[in-house]
Amino acid sequence: MPPTVPRIAELDAAAAWRTVDFISDLHLHEAEPATFEAWRQHLLHTPADAVFLLGDIFEVWVGDDAVQPGSFEAACQQVLQQASQRRALFFMAGNRDFLLGPRFAQACGMTLLADPCVLVFAGQRWLLSHGDALCLDDHDYMRFRAEVRSPAWQQAFLARPLAERLALARQLRAQSEARKRSGEPYADLDPAATLAWLQAGNAPCLIHGHTHRPARHLLGPGLSREVLSDWDLHAPQPRAEVLRLEASGLHRVPPAHP
Repeated sequence: MPPTVPRIAELDAAAAWRTVDFISDLHLHEAEPATFEAWRQHLLHTPADAVFLLGDIFEVWVGDDAVQPGSFEAACQQVLQQASQRRALFFMAGNRDFLLGPRFAQACGMTLLADPCVLVFAGQRWLLSHGDALCLDDHDYMRFRAEVRSPAWQQAFLARPLAERLALARQLRAQSEARKRSGEPYADLDPAATLAWLQAGNAPCLIHGHTHRPARHLLGPGLSREVLSDWDLHAPQPRAEVLRLEASGLHRVPPAHP
């Protein structure tokens, strides 16, 4: 049976755009201020006309009502508000921040994107995804993903008191840290499903995150996928990388700073 391909949205780049940045998997959290600061500096100082945030920008997102005076979420909103006055911002949900909704996006001046989505830029089509929906070998996660992406589950979760949701988020973070220490690898993207998505999107290249394995993979004649880096400025070997798209092609660059 051929892989199921979801409906693919499409976005035409503005005629004035010359440079586009893609980032994902920053897992922003108040306990890691160096990563937050690198992200803030990049959004404010990048030369890009548009920045695409392709999921897991936040370690966890329990609902837009988490933006409270003095909260970490409020600080993130302020950064995005400032950045959106200088360049276009687009957000695609990841497996950690899929509950980020239109209320927060509107307050930030940020456009929400469906996953997957084709970006048409400089006469070429680029398929964008967070990437988790293509990790078909991770059967437990795929079942979990189907459950938590359902409107019924999300409505029930968001109806819980904020304090209870934040407590659950702390538990999830502790589990995530334990998984990092164990060295358990992420499942990679399914090759057949990836090719089916590219064919359906009429795009030669998929840009995605999720797996934390930055690389370029050749998938066949004229076909490839570009994997975004995660960001962790607190790691023994700090990581932070931007995938930049210009008319000349894709380039991997460090985050911008003053």
